[in-house]
Amino acid sequence: MELRTYQTQSRQTARYPQAGANPIYPTLGLCGEAGEVADKVKKVIRDQGGNFSPEAVAALELELGDVLWYVAQLATELGLDLDRVAQANLDKLASRMSRNVIAGSGDLR
Repeated sequence: MELRTYQTQSRQTARYPQAGANPIYPTLGLCGEAGEVADKVKKVIRDQGGNFSPEAVAALELELGDVLWYVAQLATELGLDLDRVAQANLDKLASRMSRNVIAGSGDLR
């Protein structure tokens, strides 16, 4: 599936206050879901010695889907196309790699 297709189809399930004019709601949802991903990974480290069982991976897959949904909604709220966002990110990383600043810090390196 292409990101643009996902973005369009996922929008059909966007039911939150002022959807279409509310970037705050998906931003907060994204933070919450990213926290759930981090919590599941933390528990794998704590409870399973860092070994990701098939069940843990399946649970993470579901949470990552939720993260993707909120990313898509935030992009839509801001008028951004996920295909363009993804390509711009790859271009940025390739540029950093070619300039040997991939491991540095700062957004504008």
